[in-house]
Amino acid sequence: MSNSRHATLLPVLAVLGSVTALAVGTSFAKQLFPLIGAQGTSALRVGFSALVLLAVFRPWRWTTSRTDAGAILRYGITLGAMNLLFYMALRTIPFGIAVAIEFCGPLAVAMWSSRRPVDFLWVGCAVAGLLLLLPLGHGEPLDPTGVMFALGAAACWAMYIIFGKRAGHLPAGHTVSLGMCAAALVVVPVGVAHAGAALLDPKILLFGLGVAIVSSAIPMWLEMMALKRLPKETFGILISMEPAVAAVLAMGLLAEHLTALQWAAIGCTVVASVGSTLTAKPAQMPINT
Repeated sequence: MSNSRHATLLPVLAVLGSVTALAVGTSFAKQLFPLIGAQGTSALRVGFSALVLLAVFRPWRWTTSRTDAGAILRYGITLGAMNLLFYMALRTIPFGIAVAIEFCGPLAVAMWSSRRPVDFLWVGCAVAGLLLLLPLGHGEPLDPTGVMFALGAAACWAMYIIFGKRAGHLPAGHTVSLGMCAAALVVVPVGVAHAGAALLDPKILLFGLGVAIVSSAIPMWLEMMALKRLPKETFGILISMEPAVAAVLAMGLLAEHLTALQWAAIGCTVVASVGSTLTAKPAQMPINT
């Protein structure tokens, strides 16, 4: 009985640890914005993540066909654009809100092919949350540019899931490591063009490496471990807590305090994500790789 409890508890803790590490790493990354901007910070995170994943998974051990290479390239380009747009959004809107808006991407993918009545309930929750967050004149207005960047990140996350499924027959380490290299080809030149020689400061490089490990390498490792031991439905429900966890940690680490309306919007997003996970068919489940 004790072993069974541990077998269930450990992967659950792994997912919660992944969500927490991602939020902590991103909160620390935001502290680099005044020094190298969102573009430079994104470049360090994605660039170092690519190097770490290459060292861990060594994708050259596998043969990659031309068709698979194209799928991985599209997967990586959207991954890079998603990271860059999300960091650009963080310049002007709170972390938890940016995550909530970005979650609209995987929700849209999960519900796109479904026409069941219950799914429209989750769509309504997601739309309600989004409307509460958009700068439409109610409550404390959000920066429109930041919201547009977050919506762009959501669109990229949706495409990232679609392209990732097309490469789903490949080993996970193969796809993720090569995909992150493709993402680096998108993000690093933008970061270098914006931040220039400031990226070569040893202290900034060391901080960037730490951000990459905490916000990318550790979450990916924990999620891959959890996925082997948890049903996809349970995994999806736990990942759905990410907007709320991000908002809570940002309140402590970044002093980003949200209004009651904004908390309600995040709650709507979480309810929509959990609901769609509970009622989804296995093929519809979007996984945050």
